[in-house]
Amino acid sequence: MPTDSSPPAPAAPAPQAAFSATAGGALIHNIGYRHYDGPRLGRSYARRSLFSQSLRGAYGLGRSARTKVLPMLLFAVMCLPAAIMVAVAVFTKASSLPVSYTHYAIYLQAVIGLYLAAQAPQSVSRDLRFKTVPLYFSRPIERGDYVTAKFAAMASALFILTAAPLLVLYTGALLAKLDFLDQTKGLGQGLVSVALLSLLFAGIGLVVSALTPRRGFGVAAVIAVLTIPYGAVSAVQGIAAIQGSETAVGWLGLFSPITLIDGVQATFLGGTSSFPDHLAPSTAAGAVYLLVTLTAIAGSYALLTLRYRKAGL
Repeated sequence: MPTDSSPPAPAAPAPQAAFSATAGGALIHNIGYRHYDGPRLGRSYARRSLFSQSLRGAYGLGRSARTKVLPMLLFAVMCLPAAIMVAVAVFTKASSLPVSYTHYAIYLQAVIGLYLAAQAPQSVSRDLRFKTVPLYFSRPIERGDYVTAKFAAMASALFILTAAPLLVLYTGALLAKLDFLDQTKGLGQGLVSVALLSLLFAGIGLVVSALTPRRGFGVAAVIAVLTIPYGAVSAVQGIAAIQGSETAVGWLGLFSPITLIDGVQATFLGGTSSFPDHLAPSTAAGAVYLLVTLTAIAGSYALLTLRYRKAGL
């Protein structure tokens, strides 16, 4: 029987071994790692990315549709009264807006408190609960970068929430042909007021939320910190006003976050206070209000930094 004289086909190469033996008997696994030779963007890029992610998350952007419902609903609730006031001012040809720019956020403090209670724990509590904080601090981001990004993102989210209705009021005032200079000045004062409010509330909300990894506990704690002091201060102020102690009414506002902002805007930003009988703090008391507000903002940042010295271990 004739045989095939052609040379045999070469054998298929054996697959590359996943490991190789060394002289000492150890195994070196080949998992296909390739060295990265691209640009290294460093801490600043990581900080900006964390800020952007946290800000977007505060409104549910980049997340599921369910997480967008509450922040977008509260944003609409903040803007709706301003839109109604604009419509009334335009159609009735009013000579002024029903509410001042500096006082709008004071009236809607409950909505702001609900937003903060919902979003501040979402920003920091989940990282603590799922123990992802050490991953942030592995490299290149540091604790100060994390705290700065989270603080700035929460304050920016609150500023968007509180400044948007002021822009609606300003647009309506111009459509109603109110005085341009007066409205522009009022808008500027209002933006300063809500900027202070955003920084103060963001600091308080994040500090309280960072104390517990449980989001539900954080929500309840933020609501309690904002509402209980305000209720107590308002009640004591009412009693002091009835007894004719006007000086005490002004100083008592130092013990609640929202009355702190109310006192500052009534003293320095041309607004009227929500204190009983609209009793505004004196100039000296207003300076103390401003000092306490700035101290509370700086203190919140310091406490948050101190908290994450241990949280990242």
